[in-house]
Formats: sequence, C-alpha cells, structure tokens
Amino acid sequence: MSLIARLAEKSWETPGAEHLREPDSYRPAAATVGVYLYFGVATVIFTLLTAAYLMRMGFPSAADHRIGDDWRPMPEPPLLWINTAILILSSLAWETARRAAWREEAGRMRPMAMVGGFLGLLFLAGQLLLWRYYQAAGYYLSANPANAFFYLLTAVHGLHLAGGIGACARTMGQMAIGTDVGRVRRNVRLCAVYWHYLMLVWLMLAGLLVMT
Repeated sequence: MSLIARLAEKSWETPGAEHLREPDSYRPAAATVGVYLYFGVATVIFTLLTAAYLMRMGFPSAADHRIGDDWRPMPEPPLLWINTAILILSSLAWETARRAAWREEAGRMRPMAMVGGFLGLLFLAGQLLLWRYYQAAGYYLSANPANAFFYLLTAVHGLHLAGGIGACARTMGQMAIGTDVGRVRRNVRLCAVYWHYLMLVWLMLAGLLVMT
C-alpha cells in the first residue's frame, strides 16, 4: 500500500479495526483527561504548601532568632487517627465499587459507592470536630505558625474532598435516573481514583504534621 493510500485510509473501514468505530474506544473521555489534569495541578499545590511548611518550620523566630524557636507542633488527639481510618475505609469502599463496575456488577457497585461517599462526608465532619477540639484547647489560627499551617493544609484538603463528594452525588443521581451504564461505570472508576489520590495526600499531610 502506498504512503498516500495509507494516509487516506479510514481506520473504521480497515479490516480488524471495527472496535475503533466509536471515539470512546480509542481515546479517553474528557472527564478522564480532566481528572488527571486536576491531579497534576493539585500535586503542584500540595507540593508547594509542603515546601512552605518545611521552610517555615526552620525559620528563626523574630524574638531571638533561634531556628524553629517559635514553632510548636500541635498534639495528636485520637480523633486525628480516627479520621484517617475513616478516609482509608472510604477509599477501600470506592475501590470495591470500582472493581464491581469493571465486572459490570451494578448490584454491588451502587451500595459500595454510597458507602464510600458517606464515609467521605463522615471524614469531613470529623475534621470539623478536630478543628473545634484544637480551638477549645487554645490552638488558635494566629497563636503559632504550626497552627496556621495545620488549618491551611487541612482546609485545602477538605475542599478537594468536598469536590469529590459533589462528583459522588452527581454519579448517584445518574444511577437514579438511569443514565447510560457505561458512563456511570466510568464515573465510579474516576471517583475511586480521585479518592485514592486524596487518601495518599492526607496520609502524607498527617505524617508531616505528626513527625514535625
């Protein structure tokens, strides 16, 4: 076959290429591309915040110029680890829903997606309780640089998780109105990947807050 003929060839008319007739069969959906682009942006944001955290922790205090003298890490109440366990369970529920979607097990996919979303909401509620605990104990935003970074990091992470819960609610709505099954399964898979990403980010942030 000549070069010109090959360039003019239509893939969907080539024997053996019937699976390429629909665009979704050979290129990712826009939603998938958007989620992975988001991961790139979010990774940059959390990396910059982490770098700022580590740099500020080593700055000398304005009072006596001793390194880290004004940096006092916050305590680690049990609620911090309870919230961490809840988020891990939420991620596991989404992974179960993702596998059910891959196996086309709609009867298992929907309840596990609901469990994953509910545990995500529970995590956010737990984070608000954690904030209230610290404030009641006198760890206010302006009291110490470590406090300010804790509230900033957890707030940014919480906002990203709230966005995931919004996507979860939309997916649940699609299930309720009988949206195309393939689209629903794709969205469940994207929600699972999103949750896994935020779980890893939270584990990193929790480790950073604890070890410093």
